[in-house]
Amino acid sequence: MRLLLDTHVLLWAAGEPEKLSAAGRNLLLNHDNSLYFSPASIWEIVIKRGLGRDDFQVDPVRLRKLLILNGYNEVPVITDHALFLESLPQIHKDPFDRILLAQARSEGMQLVSSDSLLLRYGDGIIGV
Repeated sequence: MRLLLDTHVLLWAAGEPEKLSAAGRNLLLNHDNSLYFSPASIWEIVIKRGLGRDDFQVDPVRLRKLLILNGYNEVPVITDHALFLESLPQIHKDPFDRILLAQARSEGMQLVSSDSLLLRYGDGIIGV
């Protein structure tokens, strides 16, 4: 499976794996799965780190480097992803979460998240 990680799942996987459920850890450790991250997550980290959020204090440059070294793939944000946003119902207002969902659906990936609002979108989201 091709898995795009929501920002908080990405942060947990990289630095706080104990926050992931056992099923979530197994999903990410399964070598049959390909793991992806989005520049939108790095953007979110940069913005929220700049705002002083305690849960976003990771160095985004180091994080990206380590993700790539550990076999994660970067999926760029493209115009098709932005256009896909029009088809999403307004369940979730967070622009970062919405673009991640649009990317996952546009690219035939599963979005991995523990965000209850995102999970309400149904298909294409795996809750952890």
